[in-house]
Amino acid sequence: MPTTEKVRHLSATELLDTVVDEGSFVSWDTPPEQPALSEDYARDLAKARKRSAADESVITGAGLIRGRRVALIVSEFSFLAGSIGHAAAQRIVAAVERATAEGLPLLAGPASGGTRMQEGTLAFLSMVKITGAVRAHRQAGLPYLVYLRHPTTGGVMASWGSLGHINVAEPGALLGFLGPRVYEALYGEAFPDNVQVAENLFNKGLIDGVVEPADLADLVARALDILSNTCGEGRAALPEPETLAVRPAAVDAWTSIGISRRQRRPDLRQLLKFGASDALPLNGTGQGEKDPGLLLALARFGSQSCIVLGHARPLRKDAAGMGPGSLREARRGMKLAEELRLPLLTVIDTAGAALSQEAEEGGLAGEIARSLHELIGLESPSVSVLLGQGAGGGALALLPADRTIAAQHSWLSPLPPEGASAIVHRTTAFAPAMAQAQGVNVASLYANGLVDHIVDERDDASLEPRAFCGRMARAIEYELGAVARVPVPELVAARARKFGNLGSRLGG
Repeated sequence: MPTTEKVRHLSATELLDTVVDEGSFVSWDTPPEQPALSEDYARDLAKARKRSAADESVITGAGLIRGRRVALIVSEFSFLAGSIGHAAAQRIVAAVERATAEGLPLLAGPASGGTRMQEGTLAFLSMVKITGAVRAHRQAGLPYLVYLRHPTTGGVMASWGSLGHINVAEPGALLGFLGPRVYEALYGEAFPDNVQVAENLFNKGLIDGVVEPADLADLVARALDILSNTCGEGRAALPEPETLAVRPAAVDAWTSIGISRRQRRPDLRQLLKFGASDALPLNGTGQGEKDPGLLLALARFGSQSCIVLGHARPLRKDAAGMGPGSLREARRGMKLAEELRLPLLTVIDTAGAALSQEAEEGGLAGEIARSLHELIGLESPSVSVLLGQGAGGGALALLPADRTIAAQHSWLSPLPPEGASAIVHRTTAFAPAMAQAQGVNVASLYANGLVDHIVDERDDASLEPRAFCGRMARAIEYELGAVARVPVPELVAARARKFGNLGSRLGG
C-alpha cells in the first residue's frame, strides 16, 4: 500500500537503462515538429528541455531485452508532466507503426498527466490516432505490453496506457482517469485515499501485476518467450505420447465421480506447476472484475505455447462457485488467443456455477451463452481438458474445442448426479444410477465422440499428482501441436461439424 515516504521514480532514460540490454538501445526519434507556439508555450518548452534533458515528453526506439529485439515507447514525466501534444503524439504513432512494420513486440512505459493543456482540443484528439496505431499493431498479431509508471492519468490512461495484452504497474504508482489535483479543485475535497494506486487496481482485476522496475526485463522476456509460439502450419508432428493408447477406466460412473471429488486431486494450479515449462498468470477482466473461480495465464507446455483459462478449484469448501465474472475473464483469454494467434487451452473442473442472487443479477446465463458463442467460432486452435468434475453450465461454458482430452475419472453432466436424481426421483438416493444412465463418464463421452484423448490415472490421480500432471502435460503438448498445424478456417468448420454431429450415433 502507499506510504508517506518520498519515493524517487525513474526517468525515461533510467528505465531504459534498467530494462534494455546494455548498449543495445537505438533511438528512433527525429526532431519534434511543434505546432504554432505562443510566447508562453515556447518558454514552457524551452524550460522543459533544459530541465529534463529531453526534446519531448516521450522517447522511442528499439533495443534488446534479454536478447530479444523489442520496440519501446517511454514517457519522460519531467518534460511538462509527460503530457501529450502534437509532436509527442506524432512520435508515438511513428514508433508504433514502425514496430508493426518490422514485426516487433512493443513495450510502452507511460508516466503522464494526460493531454497537454497548452495545445487544447487538438492534442486531446491525438489520443484517437495513437489508439488507432495500437489497434493496428495488435491486429497484426504482435504483442503490446504496458508498464504503467507513477503517475499515469487522464487521456494517456484512457488510451494507449490501458490497451496492453498484458498491463502491469510500478509499485505504489498513482493510476487513474481523474487527476487528484483536478478532483480537489472541482469538488473542494481530496480524492479518497488508496483508490488510484497500482495495488488497488490489481486487487480489482484492472491490471495483471505490480512489478518493480528491476524485475520488468525478466517479466517481459518470459512473456515474449511464451508469446513467440514456435509451432504452426507446416511444422512437423510431435512424437505420439503414450497416452494415445489409453482407454476409459473399467469402473462405473459413480466410482469415477467419487474419485474426481477427492480433496487431494490435482487441479489446474498443480497442472501448471508440475506440467507447464512456464506459466505467467494474468489477472481479472481488465474491467474491474476478478473472480477466484477462474485462472487465466500465458503458458508453455514443452514446445507449445498457449493461452490457458480454466476453473480454479475452490480452496475452501464454503467458497462460492464460478460466477459470471469468471466467464467475462474467460472471454478476455479468448480474445488474447485470437489476437496473438496462439492456441487456447481450456480446463474444466467445476462442481457447478454459482447459485446465488448475485450470479443471477450478474447475468450468469447470458455469460455462459456468450462463452459458448465465442468458443464454437473461435478464430484460433483450441484444446479442452476434462480434468475432474464437470457439472452444469459452468463446465459446458469452457468445453467447445477442436480436441478434447479427458482424465480417466473426469465427467460431464447437466447437473451433479444428486441434483438430477432430485429432479427425477425427488430424492438424491438415485444419484449413482442417474450418473450411469446419463452417460456422464469418460467411457460414454469417448464412445459418443466428444473425448479424443484419455490420460490414465493409474488408478487415482490424487495418489500420484506429479506423475499424472506430467502425463497430462505431454498429452496437452501433443494436441496443441496437432491443432496448430491446421489452418484456422478448417478448424472452425471441423469444430462446428464435431459438435453438430454429437448424438448422431444414438439409436444407430
